[in-house]
Amino acid sequence: MKNNKSLMIILSAFLLILLSACSSNNNTASNNSGKDAEPAKTEKKLKIGLTVPSLSNPFFVAMSKGAEEVATKYNAEVITVSADQDLAKQTAQIEDFITKKVDLILLSPFDSKGIAAAVQQAKTAGIPVICVDGSAEGGIDSVVMSDNVMAGTLAAQYLADRLGGKGNIVVIDGPPVSAVTDRIKGFEEGIKAFPDIKVIAKQNGEGNREKALSVMENILQANKNIDAVFAINDPEGVGVKIAAEQAGRGEEFFIVGVDGAPEAVEALKEKKAFAATSAQFPNEMVLKAVEIGLKILDGEKVEQQILIPVELVTQDNVDSYRGW
Repeated sequence: MKNNKSLMIILSAFLLILLSACSSNNNTASNNSGKDAEPAKTEKKLKIGLTVPSLSNPFFVAMSKGAEEVATKYNAEVITVSADQDLAKQTAQIEDFITKKVDLILLSPFDSKGIAAAVQQAKTAGIPVICVDGSAEGGIDSVVMSDNVMAGTLAAQYLADRLGGKGNIVVIDGPPVSAVTDRIKGFEEGIKAFPDIKVIAKQNGEGNREKALSVMENILQANKNIDAVFAINDPEGVGVKIAAEQAGRGEEFFIVGVDGAPEAVEALKEKKAFAATSAQFPNEMVLKAVEIGLKILDGEKVEQQILIPVELVTQDNVDSYRGW
């Protein structure tokens, strides 16, 4: 009996040792499993594609700076490309974004109607499309832009007040995008209240300095009496200013633009022909567009249109303008 009791004690001790070892191994396995699982919790880096009409325009350069702010704020990869005012190129850029499987596309359209097919392709691929500084057809999710009707209205009111409600004016139009058509709409609605203000010429400056300069040279040759010019953006306005100075008519009329661009600020400070601009804030548009895009990716409903107010900057208040 004594031998049997001793044997039982030895067996019990051996079983206790085995159980302890198993428990230790299970804990180690559990701990290792937790360590191996940690990398799976790392979130995928947000990838955003931004295409703009032209990076030769300071406005879109400021927009690209807004994209840099986005990259820093959200630790995102932002791909910014210039369409160089070419619809086919902007279409190809959106297709490239789709191939690269970006999470979000920000589109500043060169042609609001023409880009519709590319927008539809992105939507079919399940990629949200947020327009910036102008809407587009094809089923965009939302648009963030300046209140462009307001921009045109402010310009019209300033021009009419300075003319005393009477005079001959020129309108330099731009590309076929909603931002431009809205500015023209606001301007023309504002001018309606002043029947003695006559639009003696309206031509397309294509949104850039060189074309506006060329167009204005022709208008100057055809018209001997001009009191004011409304240009749909500041590069055009500067082009008009150069044309007037080269023709020796730099003091004959004043110019009102839209944007609040650095080149307009310089022109305003000269206190010559460039008199005012309806200023917008392109970097803020991009930041807001990404906020909206993130909500869409999270399954939230968003507003179809977000308008950012503009400010009229003149020779009198340009020193207090915060700029881009």
